[in-house]
Amino acid sequence: MSWRDLGAGELRSEHAGERHTLAGWVGRRRDHGGLVFIDLRDSTGVGQLVVNPERSPEAAKAAHDIRNEFVLRTTGEVTARAPENVNPSLPTGEVELQVDELEVVSTSPPLPFQLDEENVDETLRIRYRWLDLRRERLQRNIRLRAQAVSIIRREMEAAGFVDIETPIMAKPTPEGARDFLVPTRLQKGRFFALPQSPQIYKQLLVISGFERYYQIARCFRDEDVRADRVQELTQLDVEMAFPNREYIFELIERTFSAVWRETTGEELPTPFPRMLYAEAMSRYGSDKPDLRFGLEIEDATDATRTSEFKVFAQSPAVRFLRVPQELSRADLEKLEEFAKEWGAKGLAYIVYGDDGEPRSPIAKFLSEAELGVFRSDPGTTVLFVADRPEVVARVLGNVRLRIGNELGLIEQGAWRPLWVTDFPMFDWDEDEGRWKANHHPFTAPTPDSEAMLEKDPGLAIAQAYDFVLNGNELGSGSIRIHRPEVQQRVFALLDISPE
Repeated sequence: MSWRDLGAGELRSEHAGERHTLAGWVGRRRDHGGLVFIDLRDSTGVGQLVVNPERSPEAAKAAHDIRNEFVLRTTGEVTARAPENVNPSLPTGEVELQVDELEVVSTSPPLPFQLDEENVDETLRIRYRWLDLRRERLQRNIRLRAQAVSIIRREMEAAGFVDIETPIMAKPTPEGARDFLVPTRLQKGRFFALPQSPQIYKQLLVISGFERYYQIARCFRDEDVRADRVQELTQLDVEMAFPNREYIFELIERTFSAVWRETTGEELPTPFPRMLYAEAMSRYGSDKPDLRFGLEIEDATDATRTSEFKVFAQSPAVRFLRVPQELSRADLEKLEEFAKEWGAKGLAYIVYGDDGEPRSPIAKFLSEAELGVFRSDPGTTVLFVADRPEVVARVLGNVRLRIGNELGLIEQGAWRPLWVTDFPMFDWDEDEGRWKANHHPFTAPTPDSEAMLEKDPGLAIAQAYDFVLNGNELGSGSIRIHRPEVQQRVFALLDISPE
């Protein structure tokens, strides 16, 4: 027996007059008091069945009890739809199958939710995951992922990279998050770690002579789940001998552009723009800036060193945003509360009304020279944060994103890829009172930064880079340390013992 000889989504006008057998799930059933119309769904798409009691009484009898998600097998004749019944939104919309035989392969109980239902409780979706995965959006996402992986493999292998699978259970290595631990039954009190990335293995492979390695790798990180952080993920993992940053950028740009072009039909111009980490933090308050809108942060530190407004004069950094709207008092109060959530002590402001005059409780403390720096168009609000540079950047960066969303400043449908380069090598951990690797402990310093490893680690710059798209970090990489003495110095600075 053949279940089908054509996919439901493959019906086309050239099949008119032919007999075909289809099989799939009932997406929708419509009873018009005689004729019964059924949307039959399978992995190829949706096709319409027409059950006419005059053509096939037995099929009409079977169709009477059909409900959504029943599984059917049907045979009939493909016919062209009347012009007024053509559905241009479907690839199969010009034709339908006039049913002669209809078999109910499997029934379905009443559904806990409809597949086209919005805002279904997530717990219910997970409980009925097999049903949830039938949704068009999830089907599309999973198939899109498979297509993207196929393109990645093609591009990487064309560039001479070898796909090598590495073990999942491993020895822990120092990384950015906590490890998931797996106890072993045979050695009481001992544990394996699930890899945050295949760090050690891929280095061993390159040292072994596999000069160009890649893997679609499973990675595990025991950290709090956030919008852009999950505990289990899949990443394109790449390692190579004799690395050149320009080659790596070109490889990733070529691969990502191919994925984008073939999955969305859109071209991404290459090469992608680049920005230093320090510039990104200064202009956008983020190491993953969203370039779909302006609203850049401006600096007023030098202009306020002698200000009579002591909050400005005594703060290490004073920066501001020019918001293209006259914000109300209620708006300003909400923004101040939001700023405090990100560490600000307050949010100073100057509002320029339609008359162009400044209104602010701090205006009386500002000189004409200072007001000249902040002067803005009518209908503008200037927002200030004064604090340590890292606090100012964090607060204004998040305020910028909130305003961009609330005022509709973000260009929808735009894609703005970016390389962010030259990250700090180390971050100071106030709680632990020691330096930690900003990227990972195997990242090489720039040649000019080697002298800073002992002299002033906070000024050392890493040969590290992030790939960013629309404010989201999509990838991260670095040039590794290949000189043992430099690696030992970094390990010593990070309190990592030889063992």
